[in-house]
Amino acid sequence: MKKGLSPASDACAGGTASEGHRIEWPTIGLVLFTHGGWAAILAGAGWLGPLPSLLLLVPLLALHSSLQHEVLHGHPFRSARLNEGCVFLPLGLWLPYRRFRDTHLAHHRDPALTDPYDDPESNFVHPADWAGLPAPWKVVLRMQNTLLGRMAFGPAVSAFRLWRDDLRAMAREDGAVFLAWALHLPGLALVLWAVSLSALPLWAYGAAAYGSVSVLKIRTFLEHRAHHLPRARSVVIEDRGLLAFLFLNNNLHALHHARPRLPWYALPAAYDAEREATLVRNGGYRYRSYAEVIGTHLLRAKDPVTHPLREGFVPDADPSPGTLAAWDRTGAA
Repeated sequence: MKKGLSPASDACAGGTASEGHRIEWPTIGLVLFTHGGWAAILAGAGWLGPLPSLLLLVPLLALHSSLQHEVLHGHPFRSARLNEGCVFLPLGLWLPYRRFRDTHLAHHRDPALTDPYDDPESNFVHPADWAGLPAPWKVVLRMQNTLLGRMAFGPAVSAFRLWRDDLRAMAREDGAVFLAWALHLPGLALVLWAVSLSALPLWAYGAAAYGSVSVLKIRTFLEHRAHHLPRARSVVIEDRGLLAFLFLNNNLHALHHARPRLPWYALPAAYDAEREATLVRNGGYRYRSYAEVIGTHLLRAKDPVTHPLREGFVPDADPSPGTLAAWDRTGAA
């Protein structure tokens, strides 16, 4: 784990219950659809062939990851154990559910958003650490600061960082990390066993898992920015298309951070009702659609690698005017 990170499950992060909580049938339906679709693709892989199976699995595995995100915020049941059971199988292979849960709920401590040490989902490097990084690693971090680079290299970078930090945590005898991996590995074995019984090659399934994280990187690429006001660090992307569905409306990210217990299917209506207030609260950090995001940032970095509101900031990107305006060094990020 990053410096200063401890496992989080506090109610303020939305880890226990949703607004107006009861059994949430749309989410249960999504659990059945996702796992049923996964089983159907594996069963039909011999007829479909490796490439079509891979292409069908990519969005399905991305949807499963979004479903895990929904579950860790306390859906669809009141029981955390029942919720975890809904997404127990690690269809995406690389990330233990409980590590996702603990790091993500820590990420929901909004005053620490984007901090290189205290936000485990931050893509920024502290300027004090930048100088000591190996030159090849600096190249990788710079390359993944465009959307195309984030999609190509981001899954590998995220996996490397998590596995490295978890090995360090286990060396410190961190029981929560040990348990997360102890629960993950049997589920991983079940998934790989199921794949081995199908006609789909393991390499194709692994490529689909990687591709699914690449798709998710479209969402996470700019969902937060450096800003001296925590409430202005989360984006709104007013998209209602396929990507918004695969992300379970988490593109309305500023609203999700303001109301983390709100279920995915209630977010669009809530945003429509609170649009003006949400955009005032987040300082107008908004994109019309993912088409705008891709068109603007596919080959252009949005941010520098080093955190622009930390002492020793090293400029290394050509950020957008809106990002420059957010870098108000009169306050702390």
